[in-house]
Amino acid sequence: MSEAASPKPPTEELPDDLELLLELSIAICRGDWDGVRRVRRAAGPSAPDRAWREAVLQVHLFAGIPRTVEACAVLQEEGGLGAADPSEQEAGPPLARGRALFALLYGEAAPAVESALGTAHPGLTRVVLEHAYAGVLSRPGLAPAARELLAVGCLAASDLERQLASHARGAARLGVTTERIVEATRSGSAALDPTRQQALLACARRMATSPQS
Repeated sequence: MSEAASPKPPTEELPDDLELLLELSIAICRGDWDGVRRVRRAAGPSAPDRAWREAVLQVHLFAGIPRTVEACAVLQEEGGLGAADPSEQEAGPPLARGRALFALLYGEAAPAVESALGTAHPGLTRVVLEHAYAGVLSRPGLAPAARELLAVGCLAASDLERQLASHARGAARLGVTTERIVEATRSGSAALDPTRQQALLACARRMATSPQS
């Protein structure tokens, strides 16, 4: 799919508390439960809204389900994530919605990326497109650009350079500035060996400044 034919992202505002959501996502990826508590307490009793719930749900794609479940238990002890609207329960997310986001983030490389997933593992394409993209990353309630920035922080925390490159480039394609992408990478990689942190920062900066490559 050409860049000109790629679908446009939904016009949603980035949440004002995006930095807190980034800090929370990184803490969950690290299994830093004291950090999770600190972020929830800093937010105040009335702060969590759908954006928070979407950010926490998304984390399982990067941190795994067990850590995400543990994070939800810790957050519940600190006041929870607010009351969800019934519309947040999606019985069957549309695959077309996930494919549209996938095409938007990967541009002309989307078919090659999809093919590579299927070659790596026969079930991986379905998991990525149907679950990750259709079921989670393209859900309403949190702007795609915000989701990509949170993904950058999570992947940096996990020292996953290949996936960091994809999502740093995706964030740039959605209009996130190079500065914000690099800072999210810095925050996520802060606990890593300095050599690895510098490698991830260089990767993020390269992808953010050449999003069409």
